[in-house]
Order: sequence, then structure tokens, then C-alpha cells
Amino acid sequence: MVNLTAEMAQLWASLGPPRPDRGRVVEFICARKGEGCSTIAREFARFAAGRGTRPVWLVDLDLLGPGQQAAISAQASRYGVLGRPAIASPDGSSFFTVQPPGRDRQGRLVPEANYLSGQNAGGSRLWVTRFRRERLQAGQTPHLAPSPDYWNAMRRHAEWVVVDAPSADRSSAGLDMAALMDITVLVVAADSQDTRAPAALRDAIEQAGGRCAGLVFNRGRIEPPGFLKRILP
Repeated sequence: MVNLTAEMAQLWASLGPPRPDRGRVVEFICARKGEGCSTIAREFARFAAGRGTRPVWLVDLDLLGPGQQAAISAQASRYGVLGRPAIASPDGSSFFTVQPPGRDRQGRLVPEANYLSGQNAGGSRLWVTRFRRERLQAGQTPHLAPSPDYWNAMRRHAEWVVVDAPSADRSSAGLDMAALMDITVLVVAADSQDTRAPAALRDAIEQAGGRCAGLVFNRGRIEPPGFLKRILP
């Protein structure tokens, strides 16, 4: 695996530290699948966890195909062994709904926060989420809920909340949440020659009420190539 520590240090410095009383929520997204977004999000979360004083949460927006928990588990030598699952909500709020609502054996509604677990990586400040799809009952489906409650709760709890969004070509999740993020970082593959897709994604993020950082990663590089500099602020 390519060591991205230097690149993550540049990004961390460019974004600036969160306020002592309020964490920062940063979303990572790419235009097309396979551009390395999840790797960048995971590495930034790891770097931030090693420099802060409060927890850093890596939140996987891909509810039905979460890969961050599996990736960290498979690289225990790098990230640490995952601890026991806990509810990944400080106050019981959630960034998704489950429809139709679940009920336990006594007929009581199952809180939606119970469907999202968080695991600590190696006793560090890094935590990673996983949607517990095994708890879904027949006919149930999760849907993102564009409410600020969960993200505000996480800002009070964590120093950084790193959100890994699915690529825009296969899901609208990242755009649906863009307005609730403090900042969004675009990820572009090193060998990409297409200026249209990242430019269109930047415009879509801003039209959705989000704030694009103007930083583009080319897998292992912070500095975007010249043709991308012309389309990004």
C-alpha cells in the first residue's frame, strides 16, 4: 500500500483544526467508482486520529455495502484490531430511516440508531461505522434522512467526522448529504483525463448547498494536474 502520510498531513493542515467545542464534518466523494475515495477517507481519518485529542469517526454512507469496516478489519496491522461493536450515535439520532419501522418481539419500535454500530480501531481515537443490515427484517429498506441532528450530535462528540460517500455515478447519497457537511473533498483518479465529471460534481455539490474544498486527490497526490486546476477553485 502506498504511504499517504505526507499527503494527509498537507490536507489536514489545509483544512485547519476544528474548534475546541465543535468537531468538523468532512465528506469525501468521487465522480466515478474506483477513483480511490474510500482509501483517501480512511487514511485521512487515521491521520487525524493520531493528531487530535478527541475521537475521530469514519462514517460509511454506503449502508447496504459498507466497505470501511471490512477494510480496516483486513488491515489490522495498520489500523489496529477492531473492538466490540457499540451504538454509533451519541444521543440516539440517526442519519437514515428504516422503512417500514422495525419492531422487537414485544412489538416495540426498534430505534434506528440500533442499526448502526461503531467499532474502535486498536484502542486509538479512530472509530468506524457499519450499518447492521443483518438486523433488517423482510421488506425493510434503509433511506438517508437529510436531517442535521445526527451530524450536530457528532460535532459535539468528535473532533473529526470523516464521511465516505459512494461515488456519484452509482448513488446520490453524497449529494443528498452535502448541505449538512462542513466541507466536501473531491477525489479524482491519477490517470483521469476527464474534466467534465469532476466539474459537474463540483457544481452539483454547490447547487445542493454544499461547500467544495477545491482540493483534488490523484490517488497518492495532493496537487491536481494542470487541467484540473483550471476547473476547480
